[in-house]
Amino acid sequence: MFKFLTKLDYLLKETFLGLHRGGWMNWAAVSTVAVLLFLFGISLQTSWQVEKLLNQFGSQLEVSVYLEPTERAESIETLVAKMPQVAAIKTITKEQAWTQLVQEMGISDLEGATQQLNGNPLVDEIKVKAINSEVVPDLATQLAKLSAVDTVQYVDEAVRRIAQLHRSLNWVTLTITIILTLTAIAVTSITIRLVLMARRREIEIMQLVGATSTWIYLPFILQGITFGIVGGAIAWSFISLIQQFVNRFLANQPEFIQFLTNGLQLSSLQILLLPVILLSFGATVGLIGSLFALQRA
Repeated sequence: MFKFLTKLDYLLKETFLGLHRGGWMNWAAVSTVAVLLFLFGISLQTSWQVEKLLNQFGSQLEVSVYLEPTERAESIETLVAKMPQVAAIKTITKEQAWTQLVQEMGISDLEGATQQLNGNPLVDEIKVKAINSEVVPDLATQLAKLSAVDTVQYVDEAVRRIAQLHRSLNWVTLTITIILTLTAIAVTSITIRLVLMARRREIEIMQLVGATSTWIYLPFILQGITFGIVGGAIAWSFISLIQQFVNRFLANQPEFIQFLTNGLQLSSLQILLLPVILLSFGATVGLIGSLFALQRA
């Protein structure tokens, strides 16, 4: 145990010494990683929020299923409700629809209007709510295949626009992440490389006295990981402050804005997962940057 603590103390001291000698280059590496993780975190959080909004909006989308004139809604209600893409259904019988239509037209004599048209001309309708917007086209196709169904209608264009928005956001997030990750790795590698050059004589002496390469270079790897973790912590702090500001701003807004606010709220798991992802990503970037620098040593 004492031997382990001695080694750990040495590694920590050497890591701190490397950070001290890095000077302002340390801040260049940390700030670059922080910017990377801030933009990545914002993009990831926005992607989660948009996905939640899509699911929330998708649950409000309704597929209108109109039955054949001779069919009744009771014959397929159970079948439709059991479909995995269905969140809820609402049945409007042709009697209910006819009564509402006559009232909207201002006709008080319901029986007279029915007799003039030789009966009720409407059909039973089932309004189907999907679990999210992405399953609506497939759900509509399945509903149209039912034998009792005459016509299926839904807002096709809106669904496509929403799906395109989500895909575009994911591609933007991926592009930003790749570009800034390469930049952060390069800056971290350069910083570690400069520290290595500054301590070249010390490293040569350690090699002469028999120190292994792992023992010599491990503090530099820890230094790179430190850059990533510190950058991740800074990024998470700024993201948290922005999220708190947005929540306060939207707290007393109209009902429609409240609908959006609910969609912008992250789940408890996502709130815990975001800092873990940022710190892990930052540590990985710092590790890769350090390994690149040491590979050329």
